Amino acid sequence: MTQVKQGDTVRIHYTGTLADGSTFDSSEGRDPLEFTVGSGQIIPGLDKAMPGMEVGDKKTVEVPCDEAYGQPDPAARQAVPRAEIPADIPLDIGTQLQVQTPQGQVMPVTVAEVTETEVTLDANHPLAGRDLTFAIELVEIA
Repeated sequence: MTQVKQGDTVRIHYTGTLADGSTFDSSEGRDPLEFTVGSGQIIPGLDKAMPGMEVGDKKTVEVPCDEAYGQPDPAARQAVPRAEIPADIPLDIGTQLQVQTPQGQVMPVTVAEVTETEVTLDANHPLAGRDLTFAIELVEIA
């Protein structure tokens, strides 16, 4: 059988879970995820698990946060005066919003903290600082 090597385009089915067993993402009910091994299209810890696999192989991969979405960056949290946020914007903690940077880029943020005068927005990836587990199945080597 052919084994996956760097540069191969592969298709996998996966289920990603957190330490508490909750699922944060899955390809179940969707087309398999397609990517080129070693190209940086997916998180490093999952990419490194692919070489040597053969079509039909299944495995569970433990990915530490440093090989997933990294550690949370305190500089990615910013307090904004509450008065600058339109009244119709929901400010419940955990709400995901989109903001525009001074350069015009749209960036996803999460409401992290709300006081009477300020709203703290967090631009870290929601899974930053989290160790991840993936159950994967190699469906195809293209």
